[in-house]
Amino acid sequence: MRILYQFPTWLQRCYPNVLWRKDSTRKIVYLTFDDGPIEGVTTEILAILRRYDVKATFFCVGDNIRKHPDIFELILSEGHSVGNHTYHHLPGWQTPAKAYIDDVRSTDELMSNYGVSPRLFRPPYGRMSLSQKHQIAATHKIVLWDVLTHDYNPRYTPQKILDIVRRYTRNGSVINFHDSVKSEKNVISALPECIKWLMSEGYSFDKL
Repeated sequence: MRILYQFPTWLQRCYPNVLWRKDSTRKIVYLTFDDGPIEGVTTEILAILRRYDVKATFFCVGDNIRKHPDIFELILSEGHSVGNHTYHHLPGWQTPAKAYIDDVRSTDELMSNYGVSPRLFRPPYGRMSLSQKHQIAATHKIVLWDVLTHDYNPRYTPQKILDIVRRYTRNGSVINFHDSVKSEKNVISALPECIKWLMSEGYSFDKL
C-alpha cells in the first residue's frame, strides 16, 4: 500500500468542513502534535519550541491530561493552543457513534476544568464515521493535516522525517507530529532540524 505524506488537494476539497491546510498565500506553517501530554516527550517538545520561540497546537488525549495535569498546564502557560483528541484515543470506525461522542465530551469537560473550551478536534488515526463527523462538526472545527510526518514509524529515521517536511511543506501547511512514546526518538531529534529548515526557507509559525 502506498504511504501518503500529503493528501492531494483535490481530495482535501472533497471534505470542505475539515481543515487540512490554511491560507496558501501566506508563508506560515502550523506545527501540531497528537496523543499527549506524555511525561518526557511532551516536555522535551515544549523545550524545543521554547528554544526557537515557536507556538504550536497540541491535540490532547483526555486520559493523558488526567495522568499528567502539570504538563497540560505547562502547554497552556507557554501559550500553545490545544484541541480534543478523544478521551481514550478511540478508533472512530470501530466505535459506536454515541460512545465516541461521549468520549469526546468527556475530554471537553476535563479541559473546561482548566479554563479551556476546546474548539478544535482531530480524530485519532484521522478517521471517523460520517455520523461522528456531523455531530462533532456542530461544536468543533475538525482538523486533519497537510503533511503527515509518520514520526511514529519505527522504520523511519529522524532524517526521513526531515526529508518529508522538506519535500511536502508549502504555504499554510498543517504539519502533523506526535508527542507519544512511539514517536519520541524521531520527533525529539527531527523537530529542531525541521524548525531550522523551515526558518531558513522563510516560513513563520502560528498556532491554530
